[in-house]
Amino acid sequence: MSAEYQVNGAVAVITLANPPVNGLGLATRTAAVAGIRQALADEAIKAIVITGAGKAFSGGADIKEFNSPKALTEPTLHTLISVVENATKPVVAAIHSVCMGGGLELALGCNYRVAAPGAQMALPEVKLGILPGAGGTQRLPRVLGLETALNMIVSGTPVASEKLAGTALFDEVIAPGADLLAAAVAFATKVADVRPLPKVRERKVDYPNHEAFLQFSRNTVKAMSGPFPAPLKCVDAVAAAVTMKFDDGLKYERELFMQLVQSPESKALRHAFFAERVASKVPDVPADTPVRAIATAAIVGAGTMGGGIAMNFANAGIPVMLLETKQEALDKGLATIRKNYENTVKKGKLTQDKAEQRIALVSGTLAYADIAQADIVIEAVFEELGVKETVFKQLDAVMKPGAILASNTSTLDLDKIAAFTTRPQDVIGTHFFSPANVMKLLEIVRGKETGKDVLATALALSKKLKKTGVVSGVCDGFIGNRMIEQYSRQAGFLLEEGCLPEQVDKAVEKFGFAMGPFRMGDLAGNDIGWAIRKRRYVEKPDVTYSKTADLLCELGRYGQKTGAGWYDYKPGDRKAYPSEQVNAMIVQHSADIGVARRKIGDQEIVERLVYALVNEGARILEEGIALRASDIDMVYLTGYGFPLFRGGPMFYADTVGLPNVLDTIAGYAKGRHGEAWTPAPLLVKLAGEGKGFNS
Repeated sequence: MSAEYQVNGAVAVITLANPPVNGLGLATRTAAVAGIRQALADEAIKAIVITGAGKAFSGGADIKEFNSPKALTEPTLHTLISVVENATKPVVAAIHSVCMGGGLELALGCNYRVAAPGAQMALPEVKLGILPGAGGTQRLPRVLGLETALNMIVSGTPVASEKLAGTALFDEVIAPGADLLAAAVAFATKVADVRPLPKVRERKVDYPNHEAFLQFSRNTVKAMSGPFPAPLKCVDAVAAAVTMKFDDGLKYERELFMQLVQSPESKALRHAFFAERVASKVPDVPADTPVRAIATAAIVGAGTMGGGIAMNFANAGIPVMLLETKQEALDKGLATIRKNYENTVKKGKLTQDKAEQRIALVSGTLAYADIAQADIVIEAVFEELGVKETVFKQLDAVMKPGAILASNTSTLDLDKIAAFTTRPQDVIGTHFFSPANVMKLLEIVRGKETGKDVLATALALSKKLKKTGVVSGVCDGFIGNRMIEQYSRQAGFLLEEGCLPEQVDKAVEKFGFAMGPFRMGDLAGNDIGWAIRKRRYVEKPDVTYSKTADLLCELGRYGQKTGAGWYDYKPGDRKAYPSEQVNAMIVQHSADIGVARRKIGDQEIVERLVYALVNEGARILEEGIALRASDIDMVYLTGYGFPLFRGGPMFYADTVGLPNVLDTIAGYAKGRHGEAWTPAPLLVKLAGEGKGFNS
């Protein structure tokens, strides 16, 4: 049973018990309905209390049942709420900790609600591209009023129960530390004989001049919701609570819910939701794998990346020491960290006290001996194997036994790095993305000898640092940078064939990317790509690249840091201005290599860039570098600005249809640099079987 039935005097207590958040799955719904019916049939029972076991009242629908027949099997959530609402004895919800989604909709179906302070109340469905589908949009405005309810539903943001005390949502908010169940039973006993039983559905929503407010809300939400249809549909559903009879509003809510469930945007958001949760699961690393304690950390290198990584540890309350070779570099790194925190304070996102606490957790040293006792050390030095060798040999000599030795390498062979030590089982890749204190992605690279406990520790640490950890095997560039190289190659070829940087960037940004390839290059530093290409020319002389990026770097145009890259920049202004010098260089280069420039449409630009990602992603999957297609999607959603409403490159390919992707690739294979379009065998296989990467 996933709902327990107990009797406390004349009160039946039904406890939802489906850990971790008492999701309202089929078994829980069935047991809850059975419990209510048992209480109604027992003459000795005068009232019913519904509560939740553990650390939640209920987090809502059981996510494991999404997109499965169980979600629609009776008793559905609608049926459970109807049984509660139509009970002939008073039903009291005893709310604590978490009361969200269907859990809040269930509570709104009860006659009364008693809450503990600190309970997080929310209808977060909009974050999955849908709206509350079990009466939430109709009942919440009836207890909170139009404005507060609309804000909660459109944003999906949790609100603490004590902030809603005094509204009709709660009949009682108990004192901090008081016994919630005892208070709820006492309340149920007090109202046991009160008739008629109050029902939220019978309340009216009074809001003077609601038409003007709703129109204002629509205009505001439309401007903020971008490509996502759900926020605007939420406004429409809430409007029905004011303008329609309850049952008509309920029906309208359901119609909108069904429309949104089928929308590509909701499917993409739900895919991302599940993908993030499954990313931390590694088949041969059980959930109970012991993890190493991480109480202190050290970072080798106090540059932009090292400083950003250090801030992650300070933000998580973990003391961290920065190691540099020169005092000047160390002072600059520490000063940058302080400046970053001060800027956050100025923006009102952090208090001065919190900023000082975090700054105090970051210290610096010039001696390896000073970091010897750290539980984890992350190397963030120049991306060159010889430099990494020097660092890891020194770390191997000084670090305590059991310390994790991590590398922030973005492309290099982690197994070679591990071989510089006598403890390869302790070596792992932790590839942060710039700016490291902002970007969500942490690519965790598992070497062939990385210990399972080390991998489990890195995954646990990613959560503590509020990162999305995705596991990658060892290859050149791992998941993200290996794929982005093919994307960048196509971007370079497009320049040679007829595009200019601004056209390529605009086409991709219109598709939904946060930033096009050339603006991204200017932000990251074009010299980084140049160093990688120089290595490629030696290691893979058969792989072709456009020389435009090399010509750019030869001009010293490395990007924003030099005030000039693919675009021109003005002092103190990060806006990219098209460069006449660069555009002339590109056109001249086409002439020099004998390529007649042509007009290229946005569709071709997007297909070539995105399908280059997809094709390389298929190879990565086939080689086992990524555990699953959704892991690749998470890398691109959280680290590379791929549009969330498209669900990631592999999911997007599934929505287009793999046979269509394959046909398009075959077309480009007949054009210039067709050798770059050899289709991945896995793509060919899945397209032939009518399957998708995520099916």
